[in-house]
Amino acid sequence: MYLIITRTFPPEVGGMQNLMWGLARSLSKIDMVKVFADYHEDHKKFDDKVSFTIERVSGVKLLRKYRKSILINEYLNENKNVNCIIADHWKSLELIKSSKKKICLIHSKEINHPKGSRMNKKVLEVLNHVDHVVANSNFTKNLAVSLGVEEKRLIVINPGVDPVEEIPKDDLKQAEEMLKGKKQRLITVSRFDKRKNHEKVIMAIRNLKEKYPDITYTCIGYGDEEENLKKLVIELKLDKYVNFLSDISNELKNALIAKSNIFIMPSIIHKTSVEGFGISFIEAAQYGIPSIGGKDGGASDAIVHNKTGLICDGNSLDEIYSSIDNLFVGNKYVEFGKECKIHAENFLWDKIIENYIRIL
Repeated sequence: MYLIITRTFPPEVGGMQNLMWGLARSLSKIDMVKVFADYHEDHKKFDDKVSFTIERVSGVKLLRKYRKSILINEYLNENKNVNCIIADHWKSLELIKSSKKKICLIHSKEINHPKGSRMNKKVLEVLNHVDHVVANSNFTKNLAVSLGVEEKRLIVINPGVDPVEEIPKDDLKQAEEMLKGKKQRLITVSRFDKRKNHEKVIMAIRNLKEKYPDITYTCIGYGDEEENLKKLVIELKLDKYVNFLSDISNELKNALIAKSNIFIMPSIIHKTSVEGFGISFIEAAQYGIPSIGGKDGGASDAIVHNKTGLICDGNSLDEIYSSIDNLFVGNKYVEFGKECKIHAENFLWDKIIENYIRIL
């Protein structure tokens, strides 16, 4: 039996939520799975449909952490058939008292604290006492080693994706209507965070529109930087070229990706925040859409440079501009798109889970 401890789980939406859901579902095909997850107000309808047991823990954040650990420790004492504990975050294991085999996933920003700092010591106290530390990319693994995580415990396993479902025709029609008249189509689906670097892409659009007057940039998401980005679009008089969308259906989101030419997210390191992998690059690749990612972070695990997309310096406006131009010239994005679909098959959960089975 596998015990999964996670702070992020559906029906809450997000990359980490999808990762832990895919992992739990895939493992449940092999053996019994029990998940301890944080409470979500809409959880019951979701939980009733899954093939494994989910226990939700409620309460204010600080108290929830302690209450959750007490419940898990009690469960471990009463259930001797648990052979492995898998956690989404080092904090999920901090208060767990068990000699059972432990696997902890790491993603970059949650471990990115200065070496020797109080937080770094807390991270190492957990990670250097588990059996395996699963890094989501080579970048994350190298970051962990530089911060003091013992390399012998580290293994790289990229996040997985599910096979794409056919997009409803109505959504494809709506997406095409929204992009009508736009020949060069860029899209980003992510939180509006500094590290995602929407700002530099918008600034590049200001210059690119002179060469590509029919260019458009669709930004799907929400976050702290949304208002600042909208103000920048107004200041640069790019209202006709940049569109912000949120609260749209998953089907329409996928339709907009499928109808675009390039997925772009040239991430940068902002303070301690860094992009550990970038599962959205793979999700776009499944629809035959190449990506432009930043060199800072784990994008190079998801994008094969000059084959399924381009890796550029997200701090350089010139590199972002030239990368976009490079893919549009001669419609190179079409050629890259064919390679994308092949590459994306390597990240299907049925293949990714095999890497977990080897260490379980």
